[in-house]
Amino acid sequence: MAAPDYAGPEGQRVYAVGDIHGRLDLVDDLLGQIEDDIIARPLPTIGLCFLGDLIDRGPDSAGVIERLLSLGSFPAKTLFLMGNHEEVLLRVLNAEPHLAYDWLGFGGDACAESYGVSASALQAMNEDRVAEALRAAMPPAHIRFLQDMGDTFGFGDYLFVHAGIRPGVKIEEQQPQDLRWIRQPFLSDGHDHGCMVVHGHTISEGVERRANRIGIDTGAYRTGILTAAVIEGTDLRFMTTAR
Repeated sequence: MAAPDYAGPEGQRVYAVGDIHGRLDLVDDLLGQIEDDIIARPLPTIGLCFLGDLIDRGPDSAGVIERLLSLGSFPAKTLFLMGNHEEVLLRVLNAEPHLAYDWLGFGGDACAESYGVSASALQAMNEDRVAEALRAAMPPAHIRFLQDMGDTFGFGDYLFVHAGIRPGVKIEEQQPQDLRWIRQPFLSDGHDHGCMVVHGHTISEGVERRANRIGIDTGAYRTGILTAAVIEGTDLRFMTTAR
């Protein structure tokens, strides 16, 4: 049970999924569990929110995006938040100087390979050619999907973001840089944010529950454990691919 101070809107439920990082196998597993849960416990309004970092590091970024694009008939309304990895890929696609090689080094190589583009070949190109090669390989629908991502989602007393928030700054004044990238001082701050922040971005061993935040990045790409938080009224529970 969540603390009674925090609750979702009455008669609604949301499933919030942590960082996927190219693990299509885990997405399929967790989506199957979520669909079974919805069938067993139907409600008129159900949401499915992905907290970003869908891509990079794991073996099938392209497959993950294609799978998520296919959720139009899923029995929940979907919402996708932008992680720092999606932000960087979009900047690489725009040929931003001095970025492509860093992206390849922190997991972009696996993303490129999932689209049939040799990461070693990209290393030998300038930024303009890297952008051209990736844009030629990626379906336009995948690029639009990344561009259309949001940064926050409020659900009653809960706020969903990718990385966290800047302590002491009003929610409506938060900057995308912090929402997608922040670690400190957010992770160690114990103050009441006026909401319960549910986030990914920083890997923890199991769900990390604090008085003012809940971290659900359980390192799926390397642990095989993808986690979702499930919120309905004052009830808070978790689903995972761990067996």
